[in-house]
Amino acid sequence: MEFYKEVERSIIKKFRKDIWRKFTKAITDYNLLQDGDKIMVCISGGKDSFLLAKCIQEIQRHGKIDFKAYFVTMDPGYKKENREKIINNAKLLNIPLEIFKTDIFASVDAIASQSPCYLCARMRRGHLYNYAKQLGCNKIALGHHFNDVIETTLLSMFYGSEVKTMLPKLHSENYEGIELIRPLYLVKEAAIVAWQKSNNLEFLNCACKFTSENYLEVTSSKRKEIKLLISNLRKMNPEIDNNIFKSLDNINLNCVLGYKKDGSYVSFLDTYDK
Repeated sequence: MEFYKEVERSIIKKFRKDIWRKFTKAITDYNLLQDGDKIMVCISGGKDSFLLAKCIQEIQRHGKIDFKAYFVTMDPGYKKENREKIINNAKLLNIPLEIFKTDIFASVDAIASQSPCYLCARMRRGHLYNYAKQLGCNKIALGHHFNDVIETTLLSMFYGSEVKTMLPKLHSENYEGIELIRPLYLVKEAAIVAWQKSNNLEFLNCACKFTSENYLEVTSSKRKEIKLLISNLRKMNPEIDNNIFKSLDNINLNCVLGYKKDGSYVSFLDTYDK
């Protein structure tokens, strides 16, 4: 059996419970795919996006939804060895990869070398949406997973002073007719790591130029702080991950001080005496 077929089989068989079922559950529960969709699947080079690509291929072959998928990598100025790593992994996994080049790293370096992440993320998103439009896609699929969701939730609370999370799908505000979807929304990172190790796959951990050149002190990043916090809490309560996730689907508006909806703030005092 060819290697890529063994990888595909592992998703359906060995990791059926922890990856495949959760992938298909997210597709169903959040209505992420419909007949006629044209989806640009974004591959960054890491484990999450490559697993997403394989899952999309599997549901395209064996599912009941008729859609078209484009597997795309945006090269923002990767080092040669990182770009080649992505290309080689795509060939190894039988993913028909399409790469388009941008000069994001160079632009960010010139404009905001001291704090590049925010600007880089915005520029990446803009290029991805523009390329999706060129391809005629109505959806962009990203590889964010369950742990990204709960970490983002706590980051928003601890450092943004608000309760919000990463949604499974989102309409673009600036690119009409394009929707962002996250099909790995229910898949935990531990399962992705286990899948990677089981198949002896090697992916890029981070191809960011700024990280590799020590522009940023990665070990002190806020997201890593949150990862460590959740890991420590998990030792006391094994269900802590699921509880954080479920809390965002179980908000009791009768017991909050206030909330925002479409830019307007509503206080509990507004209806307290009514």
